[in-house]
Order: sequence, then structure tokens, then C-alpha cells
Amino acid sequence: MKIAMIGTGYVGLVSGVCFSDFGHDVVCVDKNPAKIEMLEAGEVPIYEPGLDEVLARNVEAGRLTFTTDLAAAVDGAEAVFIAVGTPTRRGDGHADLTYVMAAAEEIAAALTGYSVIVTKSTVPVGTNRAVEKVIAAANPAAGFDVASNPEFLREGAAIDDFMRPDRVVVGVESERAREVMGDIYRPLFLRDFPIVFTDLESAEMIKYAANAFLATKITFINEIAALCERVGADVKAVSKGMGLDGRIGNKFLHAGPGYGGSCFPKDTNALARIGQDHASPVRIVETVIAVNEEVKRRMIDRIVDLCGGTVNGKTVAVLGVTFKPNTDDMREGPSLTIVPALVGGGARVKVVDPQGRKEGEALLPGVSWVDDAYDAAAGADVVILLTEWNEFRALDLKRLAGGMATARMADLRNIYSEKDARRAGFEAYIGVGR
Repeated sequence: MKIAMIGTGYVGLVSGVCFSDFGHDVVCVDKNPAKIEMLEAGEVPIYEPGLDEVLARNVEAGRLTFTTDLAAAVDGAEAVFIAVGTPTRRGDGHADLTYVMAAAEEIAAALTGYSVIVTKSTVPVGTNRAVEKVIAAANPAAGFDVASNPEFLREGAAIDDFMRPDRVVVGVESERAREVMGDIYRPLFLRDFPIVFTDLESAEMIKYAANAFLATKITFINEIAALCERVGADVKAVSKGMGLDGRIGNKFLHAGPGYGGSCFPKDTNALARIGQDHASPVRIVETVIAVNEEVKRRMIDRIVDLCGGTVNGKTVAVLGVTFKPNTDDMREGPSLTIVPALVGGGARVKVVDPQGRKEGEALLPGVSWVDDAYDAAAGADVVILLTEWNEFRALDLKRLAGGMATARMADLRNIYSEKDARRAGFEAYIGVGR
């Protein structure tokens, strides 16, 4: 089957590459010639473990190509996926559909035969109906159906999530479109992965509801962590006791400095706006958004307290600035709130991150970048564990403390314990909810 993937951002590139690994002929389209040249040279513009290998394998097999020519890619394609950005719109929190609608108009002009136009981007309820109207108006003679196929990819584990998903959600309204989508995902169906067919609106809502629920779990445990600090409980023990309940589960119950990334902040904001626009406010989600910002600010206060009430003139080592490990993505990450506050407070900040420097140099002005944790901690007054990269999980704490001017640790991911830190020579240690 020939598939056109419009957009080679995170979702589009991962999806296009994985569809080609299913055996489909995939053409990935992007307006940026430099990005297409990079992909044609076998270079991947994002960091995602394993993606470069799968890409190279399918390019070599002739199933995966890249182009700036949308019309050529759409011509003869049985399915055209829209995987362009839907950033939060400035001023009102809505998802910005400018790129989606522009893509729909270009696709309409390029259609030469029947095709299923599939929205892969995360979009508000009703967007697929709007896409259908745009295409029909731009090309009344076009033969097409629309489908909603939201993605559920975790950055850092996207290949595995695509190849072994918890479920695939497909919103369709014609039998012909359902057959096309069924053929696309046949390799997963044959291995008994759940394919959930539903209507367009339900498919759109599933994506938002799922992400909002996960963001709620994170925010809930962060509020419990704050209470644990007041009453003397340990949030790690509380999380374990909660997570063993099969109705709750242990995922997303890890206290920390708040959620970030490309999905949760954007999708919770969009869902809150959808609720307000339809006079059915999602008050839990609205609270989650507010509390998550408070959590980040609370981390700043705790770091300042650890430093004796001020960071002015202090040297601070920050370990990890991406919003999570195994990605180079810093969008809405806690580091973008915490690090500028430290710099603004007069601290000298040294940063180390295995993949974050590429984006971080522009996003975090006023910091210095070093190669490893021990270099970052050398001469520092406090070390902050902000992202739980594997290389930060088994540090030689004695060596780390020995190189510091004042051995203090703010472990915002609860990787270590106060007992281990003090045994290694740290004079002060704080975790989250402990």
C-alpha cells in the first residue's frame, strides 16, 4: 500500500518509518528542504533510540523515501496522513490548527483518486469534520474519506510503542475507509494487538482524555508528595502501596518536579479549552494544569532553602534538562522554569545532559555546559538531579561530593536516598515527598 506522510516531525517521522517497516511504501513529506536532505542522507533530526536503524533498513529496501513535493507524494496514495504540528495557540490555550488546515487544502489539490485522509496530529474534537469540509470545498470532485488515528507514542520508547501498542484507535465512518485502515494495521491485527474502531469524535476525545488522565496521576502524586513532606511520610512507600492496587496501577505515580514535554501540557490546555467552549468545564484538568505549574515553582523554593535562603553567588550543577530521559526534547520541561530562576537569582549554573545541549543552548542562556556529572559538580555548592538519565542513576556519590565546594543534593527524581547521600559525604540532601 502506498502511504503519504505529511510532516516529518516527531510523530510523522516515527509513524512513517514504522509503517514502511510493516511493508508499506511510504513517502514522507516536509516543506523544509534541509530536513529532507538530512533524511535522504540517513541522518535523523530527532533523538529517538533505534529510529536511525529502522529508517536505514527501509530506505535500503526501497520502501521509504523523502520529498518536499506533496503533490507527487499524494498522487496514487491510498492513505494520506496529516502529521503536522498543533502547538498551543497563543492567548487562549486552544490547539493551533493552522498547519492542519493548510495541509488539508494542499492535499485536496493533489488528490487524483480515492484516498483516506488520516489525521495523526492531536486535534480538538470536530477537527476531522472540518478537514472533510476543507477538502470537499477545495476539490468537489475528490473521492475521499477522513479518518482519525491519534498517536500514543512515548518519546524514548516510540518504536516499541508503535510496533507493540496497547491499542490502536481509528475513527472512521465508512466501510471503505475502515478496510483501508484495517489493511494498514494488519500486521498488528495479526499479532492480536487491539484495534479500536470508533466514530471520529470519540477517537479525537480518546487521545485528550488519555493524556489528561496520565497528567492527573502525575499531579496527584506530586500533591501527595508535598503532604508527605509535611507529615513525615515517604512518597515512594505511598506510591508503592497505591500502585499495587490493580485498580490504580503503578505507572505515572513517581513524584518529581512536574510533567512537561510535547503532549501533556499542550493536550491538557486544549482539553480545558474544549470544555469551556462547550459549557462543560473539565475542572479536574484545569486544576491539574495550575498545580503542575505550582509544583515547578515549589522545586525552586526548596532548592533555594537548601542553599541557605539564596542562590546568589552559588555554583549549581544541574544533571539533566530534557523533560524525560532518552529524548532531546525540552518542550515545557521543568528545567525551563527551574534553571532560569536559578540564573535569575544570581547562581552560576553548570549543566550536563546526554542529549539536551542541542536545544538547550538556545533555551537556557546564561549557563555553561559540561561533559559529565563529575565535571558539573566540581566546585559546586549544590547538585540538582533533574532528569533521570541512566548515567545519573549509578553515580559514585562519594566522588561527586568530594569534588564539591559544599556537598548538597536536591534529588528531584528520588534516585538516591538521604542515607546513601550522607554516607557518601553530602552534608544536606532533599528528595521529593520524603
